[in-house]
Amino acid sequence: MNLGTIERIWRYPIKSTGGERLESVAVDERGLLGDRLYAVRDGEGRFGSGKNTRRFRRMPGLLRLRSRYPKAESPAEPELLDPDGTPVADATAYLRRYLRRDDVEVAREESVPHFDQLPLSVLSTATLDRMRTALPGIPVDERRFRPNLLIRTPPGTPPFVEDQWLGAQVRLGPTACVTFVRSSERCVMVNEAQQELPHSPFVLKTVARLHAMRLDALATVTQPGTVHVGDPVVLI
Repeated sequence: MNLGTIERIWRYPIKSTGGERLESVAVDERGLLGDRLYAVRDGEGRFGSGKNTRRFRRMPGLLRLRSRYPKAESPAEPELLDPDGTPVADATAYLRRYLRRDDVEVAREESVPHFDQLPLSVLSTATLDRMRTALPGIPVDERRFRPNLLIRTPPGTPPFVEDQWLGAQVRLGPTACVTFVRSSERCVMVNEAQQELPHSPFVLKTVARLHAMRLDALATVTQPGTVHVGDPVVLI
């Protein structure tokens, strides 16, 4: 059964910053190659995020920045881009000025994973279109919800179809396979401003009203491979 096709691929080299849009990427058991491999870490070992928890510290403004790998197919140390899209010379030094904190640094993942939950987030265009309809006048695209893959679903697909995928095994393109496990519980990060998307308190409220704070399907990778824009997403 064909669930749709891969419409867009997003990778976030530095967690909680804006990401980079790709045409293809390798996928392994950790997720997209290099995804969230780096994070902004404070002196207590907590990672910069849109929320405060035991593991994460809220650092407003990170989403106005972007990160990318200079060579997309071979991730090394990522570049950090300022709000104008200009690469900065020293990411840690820039962040200390930008965040007005002298205890932060860009750190590579070690024993503690940078992911909030599972390695791969998938969102359907059916769900995204429903959110746009529910938020007239507010710019909404998938960047609000930070999926790795946006799936173009067939006409007539109901919103929140991701619920129907949970527990299923799916092939992405010719070789990569994933198992959908659960959905993400959303936080205030969906409201935050980023490039071309202004702050809006109504985004999270709408997710709560329409779908009990949950949006997307989270997956584990069961077989590595490479995925491309336009690849089919097939139930197996």
